[in-house]
Amino acid sequence: MADPLTESQQLAWRTFVESSWALHTHLEDDLRAQTGLSMNDYHVMVTLSEAPDHRLRMGELASRLVFSPSRITYQISSMVKRGLVRKQPCPEDGRGQEAVLTDEGMAALESAAPMHLITVRDSFIDRLDPDELAVIARVFDKVRKP
Repeated sequence: MADPLTESQQLAWRTFVESSWALHTHLEDDLRAQTGLSMNDYHVMVTLSEAPDHRLRMGELASRLVFSPSRITYQISSMVKRGLVRKQPCPEDGRGQEAVLTDEGMAALESAAPMHLITVRDSFIDRLDPDELAVIARVFDKVRKP
């Protein structure tokens, strides 16, 4: 059985959980209200926009976004219906599938990015000093590694 958390550990854990949920909810609500996009839509489009030829194999995309195979399939299917991405066979082997950012998806991302950046700055970046941001980057780099 695991040892119970100390009071300071409990405070740190609850503060992290509650603030991260609140931040994500605020970012999601604001992004949807301003653009009609979800945070998942946005992160898929950002990831594809940074990939060579704006395309990635579905498995690679899922891995980068920390999505399960079924979750990435559902997400991409939803985005295909809205014209933001297309799905096509991988040219190298034909067995796998790639997600490809469409011109419409790139335009939606370019339109949403400045508004989203304002929210990210107002809700997170500008509330912290550079030393705090550096600590957060170090801490969460440790947390995300298996």
